[in-house]
Amino acid sequence: MTPRPPVHATPLAPPAAVGRMALGAMLLSSTGIFVVLAQVAPTVSAFYRMLFGGAMLLAWVALGGRWQRVGGRDVALALVPALGFSLDLICWHRSILWVGPGMATLLTNFQVFLMALVGVWIYRERLGRWFLPGIAVALTGLWLLVGAHWSLFDARHRLGVWLGLASGLGYTAYLLSFRRALSGHTVLSAAQFLGLMSLLSAALLLLWGLGEGDRFVFASARSWSVLLALGFFGQVLAWLLMVRAMPQLPASLVGLLLLLQPALAFVLDVLLFKRPTGGGDWLGLALALAGILLGTLRTRPPRPTENAHA
Repeated sequence: MTPRPPVHATPLAPPAAVGRMALGAMLLSSTGIFVVLAQVAPTVSAFYRMLFGGAMLLAWVALGGRWQRVGGRDVALALVPALGFSLDLICWHRSILWVGPGMATLLTNFQVFLMALVGVWIYRERLGRWFLPGIAVALTGLWLLVGAHWSLFDARHRLGVWLGLASGLGYTAYLLSFRRALSGHTVLSAAQFLGLMSLLSAALLLLWGLGEGDRFVFASARSWSVLLALGFFGQVLAWLLMVRAMPQLPASLVGLLLLLQPALAFVLDVLLFKRPTGGGDWLGLALALAGILLGTLRTRPPRPTENAHA
């Protein structure tokens, strides 16, 4: 799920760029797995993801000699995306624990349709010809995955489904405010601004978690190591790989490679956590992914983060 430069199509996709893009998407698919393996409260894992990831990003910027002075205006600009991303993680991490990382990651990727509609409303963009068919195909897949089994789910599982979809609202608010901030309103690089936003988000998540009575200190070395991995792989390394690859790839290929994230998250959920899955579920997954891909085909190149949930 992180803002990057616009995609510019090239005649041939460099194999190295394709490899970096694919690896970044695969690393993103692991974030939900780390949330489960951490065995901590959902807000706690979200807090440490943003704290560790933000600190690592800012350290990377400083060590690379690209540090810019952070002013009060930059902090104010980062507060809105920090709030949006915090709300996204509050919903998404609960969905991960209640419906599984595979389903939760797929559900939150439905935000591409919301982003497209917001683009029409705010930026007067035109929808692609495949947008409405994409919605129809994606909803058919979602029904096969969720609707067909709805009566068998308990109350918490049903709430997890809704929270997975709702996380896209917070993520959309994050994307829009982040994009606005980087459009000439801040002198910070995307990496430094993301690091600043991550730390502000961590502060908001800490306040939320304390209000819920969560414990942020624990003795398990496994939990600490998993949370460090969550921050590094999901918030830092995946972003660095994709920000380098995306300008060299056609927008259509970027959208296709980003679908590795929900697809692999679902497969890993089945392999690692024994998620019960039948033929109808696999068909639903394929249709949902196809619909999401169609929803990303627009008359302009999509911004990289509009198709990925980090």
